Amino acid sequence: MSVLFTFPGQGAQRPGMLHRLPDKAIVRETLDETAAVLGRSIDALDDDTSLRSTEAVQLCLLVAGVAASRALAAMGARPGMVCGLSVGAFPAAVVAGALEFADAVRLVALRGRLMEQAFPHGYGMTAIDGLMPAMLESLLADVRSEGLPVYLANLNSDTQLVIAGSDEAMAIASGRARERGARRSHRLRMSVPSHCALLDAPAANYAHAFDHVALRPPRVTYLSSSLARPLFRPEDIAADLARNMARQVLWRDSMRAAWERGARLAVEMPPGRSLTRLAQGSFDGIALAVDGNRLDGIAAAMAAAEAE
Repeated sequence: MSVLFTFPGQGAQRPGMLHRLPDKAIVRETLDETAAVLGRSIDALDDDTSLRSTEAVQLCLLVAGVAASRALAAMGARPGMVCGLSVGAFPAAVVAGALEFADAVRLVALRGRLMEQAFPHGYGMTAIDGLMPAMLESLLADVRSEGLPVYLANLNSDTQLVIAGSDEAMAIASGRARERGARRSHRLRMSVPSHCALLDAPAANYAHAFDHVALRPPRVTYLSSSLARPLFRPEDIAADLARNMARQVLWRDSMRAAWERGARLAVEMPPGRSLTRLAQGSFDGIALAVDGNRLDGIAAAMAAAEAE
């Protein structure tokens, strides 16, 4: 049996998230590494003011995922497979051994800046529960025909979809979705319209940043949540990281692919438990989050899963 590490994307962040991570020594080491690469102090990176910046949010998610994984590795607990949602693909690639952490810091900082510069305000993402993808796609096409940009961005689970677009377009689409039977809709904590055609131009520009970054074959299976399949060649992983800001997230299908490849325990890296909740219905194994659990308990669960 294999253990899967999952890494959340933007929207999971919360003030103080780095200060609540387990194993303070490893967290401090990871923070110091990050500050050295950026050339500035990041002690306040996770405060409420800093987290208004897309760059800060994405850096926090990278640091949290890598630090928690390193803390578990220090206990001998390592995954056999990794998968990250959106920017979570970067800590996944680091933990898989495909990407150096220092390169990931530089790439994630640039990613956040490009996305924020492209859409500084007036855009974002909204989760919609209770509609089938085909019905929501048809509804969104109607809204776009009225000249309002909105797209289906994430297929997170059998019951949760996420749309991306302008504030006005999302408000109209959310209202129509509820009229057609959606149970609820809620705006996510992000100010950019990720995982849709609106980010095609920034993604094309961002791809050039990988021209001088050397990736390696992963030591464990790297599962792309944009493609819902494993990638093994460094150039394929680089392309996945470069383009995933503009590609749909196929999280439901990715979790099913992980199960089919033998994953029976999914461990969600901090912050939060959003991916653990999404695992219900698309992942038939056990799903645990680092948040709210002791590291030694997580390590013991991993050892038991690998022994089966």
